Amino acid sequence: MGLVWEKRSSRQIGGFGAVRPAGRRRRGPYVAAAILAVVVLVLAAAALLLISAQGSLSADSTAIAKVGLPLGGGAIESVSAVTGPRARPLPVVVRNGKIWPRHSIRAGRQLSIEVVIKRPGWIAWLAGKTERLRLSLVTPTASLSDDYVTLAPGASLPVRFDRPVAALSYGPTTGALRRKVLASPASEVTLARSAIAGTVWVSGIPRTWETAPAAAISWFPDGAATAAVASPAPGTQIGPTTPIALTFSKPVSAALGNSRPPVSPATPGTWHQVNDHTIVFGPTGYGYGLAANVTVGLPSGVKLIGGRRSGSSEDGTWTVPPGSTTGLQQLLANLGYLPLRFNYANGAGPAKTPQAEEAAAIKPPRGSFTWRWGSIPSNLRNMWAPGTSGVMTQGAVMAFESNEGMTTDGVASAPVWKALIGAAITGKGSSSFGYTFAMVSEGSPESIDVWHDGRTVVTGPVNTGIASRPTAQGTFPVFEHALSVTMSGTNPDGSHYSDPGVPYVSYFNGGDALHGFIRASYGWPQSLGCVEMPYSQAAAVYPYTPIGTLVNVI
Repeated sequence: MGLVWEKRSSRQIGGFGAVRPAGRRRRGPYVAAAILAVVVLVLAAAALLLISAQGSLSADSTAIAKVGLPLGGGAIESVSAVTGPRARPLPVVVRNGKIWPRHSIRAGRQLSIEVVIKRPGWIAWLAGKTERLRLSLVTPTASLSDDYVTLAPGASLPVRFDRPVAALSYGPTTGALRRKVLASPASEVTLARSAIAGTVWVSGIPRTWETAPAAAISWFPDGAATAAVASPAPGTQIGPTTPIALTFSKPVSAALGNSRPPVSPATPGTWHQVNDHTIVFGPTGYGYGLAANVTVGLPSGVKLIGGRRSGSSEDGTWTVPPGSTTGLQQLLANLGYLPLRFNYANGAGPAKTPQAEEAAAIKPPRGSFTWRWGSIPSNLRNMWAPGTSGVMTQGAVMAFESNEGMTTDGVASAPVWKALIGAAITGKGSSSFGYTFAMVSEGSPESIDVWHDGRTVVTGPVNTGIASRPTAQGTFPVFEHALSVTMSGTNPDGSHYSDPGVPYVSYFNGGDALHGFIRASYGWPQSLGCVEMPYSQAAAVYPYTPIGTLVNVI
């Protein structure tokens, strides 16, 4: 039997010459790569879905902030905002995806905003139903780039800011600002000027919903002379503690050296320098005082715009208004110089400080006047008019002036206001004497009734003026009070008289006075205009009729 040999492939396995089947490939690595690619695609798609499901919250160039909704829809579920470190709620409204304040906000205010977004249903299963976004920001501010400028004749006033503003407020004082919204934000705005030099208060507002404090910008004419502008402007009214600023066209050191302008009347306070060109006088305590005429003098060689020449210097003058009549009456009542008391609506009066009392004198607090006693003479009751100047208020001022050793003219001058406020602060009321109203009747018989602190204390007959020298009817405050005087004058027949030692005298109208005088009888017209009484009765009346006492003749 013959042997048959098989031809083998050159690809042998081992020493036994095994062979690998022809045409077959290894597939494991390719399958793994394909699976990995699919996983990557799935993860990328998931990441894209998550990214598209996110909203956004960012600052806006016109509104406070703007909200971006997730891709494919969604809605703003709630918006809340707070201001400052105390987290006060800020009312806001959303319009077209932008958050706006319902009220004005001060520039430079810190805000914290939180927005809750509701995601669309198709992605909510993956990213959650809602998303909470938070943003902290500070409302933008704008500052003046120049505090003072020099201008050629006829040139307008350029006002420059360190950033574009959407609006600005400007005016002669911080209390009289006019607001202007610009057509488009700008860093420079041109204002008209009404004088060769002056000061205007300006605030730049980056957003139309903002407010901002005003700063002063002063302008001067070109030239080598030193000019100064004052704020408030000379000739205007100021408050008792209003600061007065002087801005010079040259540095303060060149305009004044080391000296500072004198202030009249002498006022507690100090000058301080706020920049190279500006100094400010800040009054303290009572300040200039109510009803004061304030003067600030500048040295020769300095032209004060709106000032007046006084010798070799330029003076700026201002006036401080007096307190109101109602404020005066409240003070007099509370100090015991009126037959009424004042009851504050809130149960407490102003703080016992000069500033608070002066403010209350100018703008009186609410409340009501009530009579101190149940029994008030009808003539006295009828002459009371709160808020209206009258003889009752005049007499009360005179009584206060007399107690303070001042000239008893019944006028609430600057020294009187200061003394009144000082008495209110220290609680220094009138003496324990009380309040008197003297009523003289020219009936038949003529008589006097002296009412004091709710009761009649003296009554008796009197003599008034004869027909040719009558005693004037009306109500008059006593303006001179003396134990004894010499009375002289002219009799109806032209002869002169001189009566020394007339006792217990209280002058109330020109030469007319309450006093003692010896007559054979009393109760009918016998005098030359005075109200005569027996000595004993005049002695009883005299202590009740100090300066300021009202004498009513009917």
